Amino acid sequence: STDLANCKLMSFPVGIYKAMRSVTEGIHRISLANNELKSITSRFVTTFSQLTELNLAGNYLHRLPEEITSLLHLRAIDLSRNRFRRFPEPLATVPALETIDLEENEIAEVPTDKLASMALLRSLNLRANPVGPEVRLLVRPLVPFELLLSPEEPIPKA
Repeated sequence: STDLANCKLMSFPVGIYKAMRSVTEGIHRISLANNELKSITSRFVTTFSQLTELNLAGNYLHRLPEEITSLLHLRAIDLSRNRFRRFPEPLATVPALETIDLEENEIAEVPTDKLASMALLRSLNLRANPVGPEVRLLVRPLVPFELLLSPEEPIPKA
C-alpha cells in the first residue's frame, strides 16, 4: 500500500519511480486522493501494474491514459470529485474491475453498451453527475451491476 493522499501533489513524483523500482510488483493499493493532479501518466500505470485498488478522488483529472487497460488486476477505482465530462472509456476494458466511483464529476453521457459487457462490474457510482435520462432507464437485468444515481430533480412548474 502506498498513501500519498493530501500531499498537494500536482504530478506523481518521478523520484518515487526510482526509489520504489524493486518493490512496485508488491504494491496493490495506491491512494493519491485529494491532491492537485491534472493527469496520470502512462508510466505511472505501467510501473504499478499489479494494482488492485487505485484512489484518485478529489483531483483535477479529466481523462485517463489508454494504458489503464493494462491493469489486469484492478478491482476498484475511485475517481470521485474530479473533472471528467465523459465516462473514461478505457475503464470499460479493464477485465477485473468490480467498482467504479465517479461521483461528483461532470459526466452527461455513459457508454451503456460497453458497461453492459463488463462481466465483473458490481457497482458504478454516478451520483452528482448530470447524466442523461437514457442512463436512468438502465435497469436489471440489462445491467448486472448496482447503478448509483442522484434522485431526479423535480421539473419546476411554470
